[in-house]
Amino acid sequence: MRIDAHQHYWKIDRNDYGWITPEIPVLFRDYLPTDLEPHLQKHGIWRTVVVQAAPTVDETEYILGLSEKTDSIAGVIGWLDLENPSFQAQYRRFCEHPKFTGIRVMIQEMEDPGILLSTNYIEALSYFADEDLPVDLLVLADQLPQLIQLLERVPGLRGVVDHLAKPPIASGRLEPWRSHMAEIAQHPGIYCKLSGMVTEADSQGWKQEDFTAYVHGVLDLFGHERLMFGSDWPVCLQAATYDEVMGVLRLALQDRLSPQEIEPIFGANAARFYKLNSL
Repeated sequence: MRIDAHQHYWKIDRNDYGWITPEIPVLFRDYLPTDLEPHLQKHGIWRTVVVQAAPTVDETEYILGLSEKTDSIAGVIGWLDLENPSFQAQYRRFCEHPKFTGIRVMIQEMEDPGILLSTNYIEALSYFADEDLPVDLLVLADQLPQLIQLLERVPGLRGVVDHLAKPPIASGRLEPWRSHMAEIAQHPGIYCKLSGMVTEADSQGWKQEDFTAYVHGVLDLFGHERLMFGSDWPVCLQAATYDEVMGVLRLALQDRLSPQEIEPIFGANAARFYKLNSL
């Protein structure tokens, strides 16, 4: 079964998506399951993992509510305030929902990524490591040193690096991103999402070959068993259509992998990582 392991839904009038403004007109509108369904059907994708797009408990509850009415939603990645002493109680409430699948830590939004190494975060993520909870890691390439230190302190974390850690695709530079990702890949519980690439490319227009070295880089480091496809729809629409996102990834992968090796990247790996055992 094919799975899109990273996409979003939102309703603008909920008013907790502060980063979505009228200055980004392609995103400043509602995006709901009926908008994505034709793309999923076209590509034979039966299930998706919906990832939080706002740092609020209310938004997580909203997308959990959507999942109750949408068969294609296999799991929901929510948000918790890990600096709030009551986060465990809220986590337990989320766990009562059958489609709650994990949380996302928004390292990208930290003015000082050193906060990730604070006692609050180390203790919280150690707790989730003991729970074996899937944790999405939204991190920028220049924040990878802090993530490396975190993983040294919480070696058992079940985590996935979103969007290849947003490497500098527009400039074509590979270092130090690749060396940092090599250290991260040494942790067997860490996966990488092949997502979010088109929005890191040249805003004036991208070419297929812009992505090849980055896809091959994480393939060499993580192996095809720890990679998963995510469209990052509708954020991707700033730079590419759903069809183009699929095409970019498939063309980059087919240079190195057989069809049998590619297919789990579009489903089975995400099902295993997120423990979507009912699929």
